[in-house]
Amino acid sequence: MSRSSKAFAWGTSLTPEQRMLVVDQAILLIEGFYVHLPLKRAMYAVDPLQRLRLLRHRLPDIKDDRDFHQEMMDIFTAVRDQHTIYYLPAFANTAAALPFSVEAFVENGTRKYIVSKFKNRFNPPKPSFCQGVEIMSWNGVPIARAVLTSAAQTPGANSEARHALGLGRLTQRALSVMPPPDEQWVHVGYKTADGGHDEVRIDWEIITELPDDHRASAASRSLSLETHSLRRIRRFQFARPAGKGVLVSRMPDHLKAEKLGKFAYIRIYSFDVDKPGALVSEFIRLLKLLPQNGLIVDVRGNGGGRIWAGERLIQLLTGARPIEPERLYFINTPLTFRLCELQKANPSLGPKGAKPWLESIRRSAETGATYSASFHYTDPKACNKEKSYPGPVLVITDALCYSATEFFAAGFQDHGGMILGVDRATGGGGANVRDHTDLLEYLNTAPDSPLRRLPKNKVGMRVALRRSVRVGREVGNEVEDFGVVPNCLHDMTCSDLLNNNEDLKRHATELLADLARTRSQRSRKSRE
Repeated sequence: MSRSSKAFAWGTSLTPEQRMLVVDQAILLIEGFYVHLPLKRAMYAVDPLQRLRLLRHRLPDIKDDRDFHQEMMDIFTAVRDQHTIYYLPAFANTAAALPFSVEAFVENGTRKYIVSKFKNRFNPPKPSFCQGVEIMSWNGVPIARAVLTSAAQTPGANSEARHALGLGRLTQRALSVMPPPDEQWVHVGYKTADGGHDEVRIDWEIITELPDDHRASAASRSLSLETHSLRRIRRFQFARPAGKGVLVSRMPDHLKAEKLGKFAYIRIYSFDVDKPGALVSEFIRLLKLLPQNGLIVDVRGNGGGRIWAGERLIQLLTGARPIEPERLYFINTPLTFRLCELQKANPSLGPKGAKPWLESIRRSAETGATYSASFHYTDPKACNKEKSYPGPVLVITDALCYSATEFFAAGFQDHGGMILGVDRATGGGGANVRDHTDLLEYLNTAPDSPLRRLPKNKVGMRVALRRSVRVGREVGNEVEDFGVVPNCLHDMTCSDLLNNNEDLKRHATELLADLARTRSQRSRKSRE
């Protein structure tokens, strides 16, 4: 169901007392658990705690719910962390969208923007406004500048992520994590097929019937809700039947597999599963049905999900042994110590619960250390059980890869794997996330717990609880903010956007063929 944005009221009704509670809980969340706080203060010269305290002081002057939610979102957005967010659960299946998508490609070193897709059954207002037309302006602003302005308002942690998110927000917005557009319509200036210029006005629509996705708000998922929601919106608007040669997947929302000539191709749309083992098993099943002499794994646009699922796949894609999962560490505070003390045997926090982290946090009271020691979150035993794929493997990433997907990409690269990126880095979300409701549950047996329940179904908050550090070839390096840097780059072409990534797939198969030749030469030399 869609309706005009003019009739839409965004926000939830909160009493003054509830607003005060929300701000106080946000202060506790950031001060007591937020592992990236020192990093974000240094990198972006921001102080979310001071902004929250000022907001608390000024609450009597805020009369409108929309203003309150907007200010809370702005404070969380300023730390540029898609794990640490303020969101509105009531709008989990609601979006503001235009009936088309705009994507970027590179031509002669210059980035350009085109209309890449139209919503199903949408009739453009003018025949000249068709798929493939180049966008020149957006509400009277040159398109490159409009994207830059939109990007500055996102929580993207690096320039590549900000551009990708800013471009997505031009046409699709998840209203659980961002406000609806202020304007009721957009004026799109474009270049016509004959080289002239024209303009159309297109109204924003509010979509209230996105397919229900209980996992999207699941507390323990390590994913970008914005990236995840963007994929949901685009599937709702632009879904097409699977092409010829695509294998039937038992998990079509997560995996797609097909043959690319003599090579295999698997697209992983999401790691957001209830049971990580189910995704691993289906991946193995599909892999056995495909050619065994070379594999492309495409994770573009994958906003994350279960870290355990991503890290357990690495053993299938590289012959390096042993596979070591990434390590995680807490910030040392009285609340993280209390959490680890109460949850030291909780298997959802690690193969040995939170116990491994406990002693180093305890010692920090004497040493003054900012962070705890680091330990594995994924059980190393589960990452070293399966036989690896016999052929060479290439992974494709972009700037919308986030969180659990970055654990996967980083781990693959750390164990000798090659990554082809269509952007210069992934999204930069190197953390394990927990929701306020999770933390409340973890501390519920503590009589002195300061955490209180938020207004039900009205407000939610999530925080980066533990930060990752890389292993293997990149040991010690961070993923947060910087992302995973690919080994080689592919500039997306106009043909990629309009013809099912044909140039990207050609580039990937050429690299894969080179890897196969190199492997064959090494094998021959070793026999000699």
